[in-house]
Amino acid sequence: MKSFKLLSLLFLAATLTLLGCGDDNGPEPPVPQDAMFSQSDQVGRPAINTVFVSSGSKDAFNTTVPSNMKGQYQQPFENKLMALNPNYSKNALGQNAATFTTLLSNDVLNVATSGKTTFFDGQNVLTGRSLSDDVIDTELLLIFGGPDGSENPGLTSDNVDSNDKNFLDSFPYLAAPHQ
Repeated sequence: MKSFKLLSLLFLAATLTLLGCGDDNGPEPPVPQDAMFSQSDQVGRPAINTVFVSSGSKDAFNTTVPSNMKGQYQQPFENKLMALNPNYSKNALGQNAATFTTLLSNDVLNVATSGKTTFFDGQNVLTGRSLSDDVIDTELLLIFGGPDGSENPGLTSDNVDSNDKNFLDSFPYLAAPHQ
């Protein structure tokens, strides 16, 4: 029965993905000058929203302006962090739970206008993100690795060390899609 449910979910996901793919090669229709848009999703840092925001708060989180995120989500993020890692004391950046979740709850991706752009390279932290940055390993290390990164070694990596296809050297820089 469990396998049937899993197969049904996979089939549904594959069907929705295929239905969602359209012809993206045609010209874009013009956008009316008086068009109004609304924000429906935000993911400044991959997986943070997915892991730290409860399913009942996703819509509210996704439409919260960054200046209000800390006030509304720092404490729930800290509660979630302590539920995920009850022995959390400090991370490899020396941040206690309150400091770390204050950083995480403001789910924006900072960009350094000078210097190296990286999610984490051992010296620079959250100065942006390059496509090859191992964002998930960095986040897992900061959540589970403790002060020196050695705690919970089975939880500090997703064991995916690189993209499965090379990134392009020119715009749009993303790897070619699988055919």
